[in-house]
Amino acid sequence: MKTTILMGRTEKWMRGSWPQALLRLSVVSAASLAVALALSACQNVATTTQSSLVRVIDASYIAPAVNVTVEGDLLAANLGQGTITPYGTVAANIAAPINIAAATGGKTIVSTSGTLLPGHQHSVFLTDNGAAPSGFVVTILEDQQTVAAQGHSAFRFLNQAAKTGAVDIYMVPAGATLANSIPIVSNLPVGATAGYISFQSQTVTMVVTPTGLITPEYPSSPITLIGGEVRTVLLIDSQLTSNPAVLATVAVDAGPAN
Repeated sequence: MKTTILMGRTEKWMRGSWPQALLRLSVVSAASLAVALALSACQNVATTTQSSLVRVIDASYIAPAVNVTVEGDLLAANLGQGTITPYGTVAANIAAPINIAAATGGKTIVSTSGTLLPGHQHSVFLTDNGAAPSGFVVTILEDQQTVAAQGHSAFRFLNQAAKTGAVDIYMVPAGATLANSIPIVSNLPVGATAGYISFQSQTVTMVVTPTGLITPEYPSSPITLIGGEVRTVLLIDSQLTSNPAVLATVAVDAGPAN
């Protein structure tokens, strides 16, 4: 009788408690697997870094044609003064090595390092060092990558017109005259940058004059702006003519490429 009772209890435990134990073990194992997968996913996201978009702006009057490498990769080749390249993709780096060398012979003329942020746009800006006859300066500019507000355009200006000096910059609306227009930038010194300036989009003529004068040094062709445009404008002295005395190179940072 005792044996029968013991066997009955064992049979009951096998029928009831053991499947429940297996069920609990399965639930614990599934939960552990889910946590492991979640941690693995988090680790994969954490180790993924966005690239940086980088271009080159050459505003040097004395540099030869140059090749520009960033982190050992050639970003621009045989670049001359007054040129703004398209963007190229490079790895983000808080201390990215940048080397600018003569296109012929390969001699380095200047090297530096700069911060290239993930998911951002930057310009490697080459200029002359006025304090040294054969010196160069490399500046890393952060470019606006979001489009301008609806119905507006945003322009940034880099004044490297050394002979012309400080300038006023106008965006003259169609049908208006320079005399009754207001400069959007006044007295911009040589070597200075006027950050992105937003204005109402329309058809305009960009006019650059010496500060305080209304004699155009550079009148552009009419520019039709539909809204959203973000642009960088490089101003340099004309090397061959006095009319116009200033040349402007306009580059697309963001927005419609019209």
